[in-house]
Amino acid sequence: MPTDLDHVALATRDAGPAVRMLAGELGGLVLFGGQARGFRPMQVLLGDETAGMRVELLEPWDTAANDFLERFLARHGDGPHHLTFKVDSLGNTIERLRSAGYRPVNVDHSDPDWQEAFLLPREAHGTVVQLAQTVHQFATESGFLDHVRRHGADGHPKWWTDPPPPGDRRGVLERVVMRTPSLDTAIAFFAGMLGGDVEQADDHHADLVWPGGSRIRIEVRTEVHTETQQPGIERLEGLVFGGVGDPVEMEVAGARLVLAPA
Repeated sequence: MPTDLDHVALATRDAGPAVRMLAGELGGLVLFGGQARGFRPMQVLLGDETAGMRVELLEPWDTAANDFLERFLARHGDGPHHLTFKVDSLGNTIERLRSAGYRPVNVDHSDPDWQEAFLLPREAHGTVVQLAQTVHQFATESGFLDHVRRHGADGHPKWWTDPPPPGDRRGVLERVVMRTPSLDTAIAFFAGMLGGDVEQADDHHADLVWPGGSRIRIEVRTEVHTETQQPGIERLEGLVFGGVGDPVEMEVAGARLVLAPA
């Protein structure tokens, strides 16, 4: 059944520096944002219609109503929070996962426009996985991006400060890199359960792609004795146009972003 990797989400106490870096320094396109119980999100596309991925930034907000993000930041600090996969039928996806022994939590069918469930890190190779069914998920990407370029980002409400105009550099996020102690198990999850297509694999890593072009690279890590080597998101990788010299490595909302010169 159709499943697509939609975005990677980063938790941060202050999204301002990350927005300035992604949209200002690297020319990303701010798409939309809003406010919800316990957090306020916004998304930036680092790329265009032909290549790239979305990054979601999450700030704590209205924590008295829901303190999940505040608790995450208190425990882990800024950094990767979850991966979101869009599915055509949340009910069917949950049934398939449960039949394979997985235990989705926080299943919510109350809003027909956005139904969701989650897999916890212990079952999702070190990161939270959000599964979402939405009426907007199969809208034409090019049409949506054209709308944003013409009218600006959608804000519900707009809570962020506009980044400075982009400079000469343009970044394209190519993939999320994950570490795992078991390559076969990770492939069985991300390909077998979540619909990724294995582009290539060897004994040390595997590259997976989803229909919308988003990618994950899975790398084997056998030294998983410390917190920094636990399974999970290792870094974000991409290309930078207009840059010269060696690869550029920076920190965005607590996540490593490595960009190779194009």
